[in-house]
Amino acid sequence: MLEIVPAPASGRIFSLPWLPEVADVTGSGRARLDAMARWLQEVARADLNDAGFQGGGVWIVRRTRIRVAAFPRYDDRLELRTFCSGIGRFSAERRTVIRGGAAQVDAVSRWICLDPEGRRPQRFEADFRKAYAETGGERDASVRVRHPNPPKGSVGEPWLFRATDLDVAGHVNNSHYWAPFEQDLLASEPKAFDGEVEHRDPAQAGEALLVRGEGIAWVTSREGAVHASLLGDVG
Repeated sequence: MLEIVPAPASGRIFSLPWLPEVADVTGSGRARLDAMARWLQEVARADLNDAGFQGGGVWIVRRTRIRVAAFPRYDDRLELRTFCSGIGRFSAERRTVIRGGAAQVDAVSRWICLDPEGRRPQRFEADFRKAYAETGGERDASVRVRHPNPPKGSVGEPWLFRATDLDVAGHVNNSHYWAPFEQDLLASEPKAFDGEVEHRDPAQAGEALLVRGEGIAWVTSREGAVHASLLGDVG
């Protein structure tokens, strides 16, 4: 999985207060993984807007790791702190730290920046690199596929994406791919978690398949196209 690097001593680190709401938590009050994936999007967008880069491109997430030592809970007063931890030609890595109450969550994502029409990768301008260079350092942000493909002949269980799962990009939002992990967590309500989702072929609303392997699962179309792979264990 992606490396979780420590927060830098200096450079641009953006902070946002956060409060888990009713729709973000399970019946026990534990923050859900799909909700935390949305928080990562929101604090990333807030940082870009604060830095003056709103409207400069369309950001598409390719891989996200969420490591939980202690889950946030309903009505915790949280702080989301985020910084750039790597820069490529048209991709960037972002670390996010979630703390507050007993919560201890560390996340890292790699994103591709597309042109404003969302059609092709877009190289970063000098002002963007200058704003994030100190924390990004010399770390690369490769978005090459790293997870294996499902074994040939794998049989999956039915999975369904709803029309309400689509976002402004016209495909299923990345946060909804954490739902299979979340379903498994609900059976045991663990105290810790570490997992990674790698996104590939965007999905539309409708029927899909969930193919399970040892320590990994895949969300595929019924024709076999891999929408995402889910790697990790429940602690």
